[in-house]
Amino acid sequence: MDLQDVAALLRPEPLPLETGYERLSSGVLHVAVRTDMHDCTGEMFEWWFRWRCDTHKYIWWHPVDHVSSAWQGTLADDTHVGSEHLVTESFTGLSQQDLVVQFREPDEFFDRGEYSSAREDRWISCAVLGRVGFGHEPARSETGAVLGGRLLHVGRDTPWGLALRSHFFLGQDLPGAGATPDEVQAEVPTELGVALLQHAYNEFTFLARFLPSLFTAEHRDERPPVVPW
Repeated sequence: MDLQDVAALLRPEPLPLETGYERLSSGVLHVAVRTDMHDCTGEMFEWWFRWRCDTHKYIWWHPVDHVSSAWQGTLADDTHVGSEHLVTESFTGLSQQDLVVQFREPDEFFDRGEYSSAREDRWISCAVLGRVGFGHEPARSETGAVLGGRLLHVGRDTPWGLALRSHFFLGQDLPGAGATPDEVQAEVPTELGVALLQHAYNEFTFLARFLPSLFTAEHRDERPPVVPW
């Protein structure tokens, strides 16, 4: 799946690649990860990114790979869009990497009408979308958009929890306009695909273990929790 084909994430039907990685003809590395987050909802998932965890809480999220967390950009209470997450982390088995994740509007990736319909029809319940840059001072476009890659976390509520699809497109803008596939592949080695796949599956499996309790606790004033027995 190329970046231009991501509208397929707005529908519930299985994709040809739900979990795995592939090298696209452009040289871009596409990584797909399906994670079943039991007892979680799309509302919880989007809230997690709006909560903006500090380093201590970032390590809760993935106690093996996560190292540090900081935030910059537009830090509104009601949206993650416009914020930038500065992290240091390891992709499973690889050395530590500094990254910037710049959260973007859905209409950068999807047709606005199709996206709205998918939310209304409950085909999706959350979307956390962004650009990924390598290093804490990544390359940017003239408008400030981070260059280097894309990430899309799109989820659907089910009776058992959140079916989360994560898709990454690494090398989408590297090393520059007009780069050959071989040049892009040299910047983003294939071993990163396996490592990122494992990392993403593990981090969202870890998150699913505590997100429902944390969400309940942080919202207990407006939504008094019900004792389960």
